[in-house]
Amino acid sequence: MRIGILTSGGDCPGINATIRGVCKTAINYYGMEVVGIHSGFQGLLTKDVESITDKSLSGLLNLGGTMLGTSREKPFKKGGVVSDVDKPSLILQNIRELGLDCVVCIGGNGTQKTAAKLAAMGINIVSVPKTIDNDIWGTDISFGFDSAVTIATDAIDRLHSTASSHKRVMVIEVMGHKAGWIALYSGMAGGGDVILVPEIAYDIKNIGNTILERLKKGKPYSIVVVAEGIRTDGRKRAAEYIAQEIEYETGIETRETVLGYIQRGGSPTPFDRNLSTRMGGHATELIAKGEFGRMVALKGDDIASIPLEEVAGKLKLVTQDHDLVIQGRRMGICFG
Repeated sequence: MRIGILTSGGDCPGINATIRGVCKTAINYYGMEVVGIHSGFQGLLTKDVESITDKSLSGLLNLGGTMLGTSREKPFKKGGVVSDVDKPSLILQNIRELGLDCVVCIGGNGTQKTAAKLAAMGINIVSVPKTIDNDIWGTDISFGFDSAVTIATDAIDRLHSTASSHKRVMVIEVMGHKAGWIALYSGMAGGGDVILVPEIAYDIKNIGNTILERLKKGKPYSIVVVAEGIRTDGRKRAAEYIAQEIEYETGIETRETVLGYIQRGGSPTPFDRNLSTRMGGHATELIAKGEFGRMVALKGDDIASIPLEEVAGKLKLVTQDHDLVIQGRRMGICFG
């Protein structure tokens, strides 16, 4: 059997570990031939590929980024690397010419949606969920999330000393346009006093009162963790907007920090390395069994899979009844 593998969308810690998990299992256990597809779906349009051997997988486990490269090419939308052809038909033709029996797609929500459409065309697809945002529906955790939370938590830990020394409010902005999982998990782990996520509405006066109440209790500094996608005035970044509003409400000196792409770079955590390895191996197992059109998923402690058609177009979002939100509120943390 000859399989192709690609990575699409944003980079993320653990992609290379997943590639390694898929390919080592395919080559060493199942005796499959593996073709690496460069630059995501763009590589399927241009037939930009390379043969992957066991030797070429050395050193990947702890390496950030993706050895195959990535792009945000969307085969079912106009534009991109080729714009004057029927891109889905071209992909189907190229898959046949390359002799691929299956394509493994590693990516986030957009990739899962594209993979589902390709599967509906009759292409043998198996996908693996990848995102630091942890917002892919159907899997408890996506690889990359733990690494991003670890980086964000370390940053929050460091801000405590600065905030304490200067008796300031420190606002730290983490990634998360629509889903606030990184803000929630890093904010709780880092001892945030206010945690703002896109899914839960906030009142700036409540935030100001929380900070002033802390001051009355002899706590002269506060840490505010915000997801980048929270509501603002539409002109400023989340951290800048919230910092200015807090300073206006409380009169306390407030500063902001934006982590940005730091959260997506570098080596994956041990948890993500193991999760990536498990998910990659399970993807190859699905191929060996002929179970196509499925996305690998973590369910509790088990690696399973679900139909791609159930995943496409859905988001997993933070809810008011999440146990971390409930426990945080019991501890006096302000969520808005």
